[in-house]
Amino acid sequence: MVPDEEKTTIVVVDEKTDNVFNDEQAVKDFASQPHYVQWGVTAFLVIAASLAFFYTLFKFNSILKGISNTLHIMRPIIYGMVLAYLLTPIVNGVERKILTPAWTKLGRDPKLPKTKKLHRAISIVFTVVMLIVLLYLFFASIIPQLMQSIQTLVTQFPVYTENFQDYINKILTRNPELQTTVNTLLSSYNSEIENILTSKLLPMLNEFISKLSGNILSSLLSVVSTLWNLIIGLIVSIYLLSGKEHFAAQSKKTIYSIFSREKSNKLISTVMFIKHTFGDYLSGKMIDSLIIGLICFIGMTCLQLPYVLLISVIVGVTNIIPFFGPYLGAIPSALLILMVEPKQAFVFIIFILILQQFDGNFLGPKILGDSTGLTSFWIIFAITLFGGYFSVLGMAIGVPVFAVLYAGIRSLIHLSLKKKGLSYQTKDYLNLKSIDDDLNYIRHRRSEETVYGNKSADKKTVKKKKRSKDKKQN
Repeated sequence: MVPDEEKTTIVVVDEKTDNVFNDEQAVKDFASQPHYVQWGVTAFLVIAASLAFFYTLFKFNSILKGISNTLHIMRPIIYGMVLAYLLTPIVNGVERKILTPAWTKLGRDPKLPKTKKLHRAISIVFTVVMLIVLLYLFFASIIPQLMQSIQTLVTQFPVYTENFQDYINKILTRNPELQTTVNTLLSSYNSEIENILTSKLLPMLNEFISKLSGNILSSLLSVVSTLWNLIIGLIVSIYLLSGKEHFAAQSKKTIYSIFSREKSNKLISTVMFIKHTFGDYLSGKMIDSLIIGLICFIGMTCLQLPYVLLISVIVGVTNIIPFFGPYLGAIPSALLILMVEPKQAFVFIIFILILQQFDGNFLGPKILGDSTGLTSFWIIFAITLFGGYFSVLGMAIGVPVFAVLYAGIRSLIHLSLKKKGLSYQTKDYLNLKSIDDDLNYIRHRRSEETVYGNKSADKKTVKKKKRSKDKKQN
């Protein structure tokens, strides 16, 4: 028999009072008073927060550099996540609207695990192949034509200015004074543009070419690094698309393990709202811009306007920017056509106006619907704010970002009003003067009703109106 190990206890004797202290009893006494633990944790958190604040304050540049290095290292993963997010609607559409109905018609069960994996693999392969084909067509056909159009525009610019000047001269022959003024303005602007091209643009191009030729190796390495990141990002996106449900389940499990059930439900609901807002808006806007670009290409080809492909790409790309986008694309395009053939510029302006009316009143609402929930004022506000901070990218994504912030602030306001027992309907606050102790909404006298609100308030209003009528009759 092996004897049991004896438990050792530490006993402390106070020499002055001859009191005996046992270590186990001391631990139990300390644990029975939880406020000591709370004080200790609070003190530790306060000290840690203070140290973190002072480190952030004095080492802010180092922190930004560390974040920048981390983002640079994680660039392939970020590319993969963005690409997977953009390709998810196509994968889901192929899987749900093509493969599942086809399997059902063949008499097979599309809900089997093996069938689901096969459908996912086919949809991912189809989406990736389609993406590669579209990129090849873009770089093989559209880019060379765009470069050719730009080169033609640069080389023929003096001819275009002369033609435009001759056209203006023909119109202004009956007014010599106005003709002299216009010719002076055209000649001055023409000389300024030629001065910019010769004294600023050409030296910049020469300097850029010299730097490029002197740093060919570094440029090649940069191109190779970018291509490598895109390839790794494509591979990452394939893995994310193949297991997107599993990754979503892991994220939800983590959220429920950290937060309470109620907070987890709200957080997941918020994330789903953000996903639908961004996804519906971005995908809808891209489809809308692609359709507008194609219609512009077909219309300009039928009208025999110049620079069809270049202007169609400009109109389609700028159409991604809401509200201001159509004008940003139409104004330089109209000026370009005006330099080539002034009469056709008016035809182009009329065509673009009709096209934008079709987009704003029919095509856009059909595709986008009310995906953001913002009025025209808030859309202009979001474009102005985010465009000022983040330029063109901010103008493109500022609307969905502001829509998410707007919805969050609105939900907080509604929650606060509900706690106070007040209405969260905006119409209840029109011409509002005050809210009395019975939660009746009192309007100004110039409005149609004086008191309104809940049913009890409506009954009181009716009674007051009846009493006033009775007094007038008496």
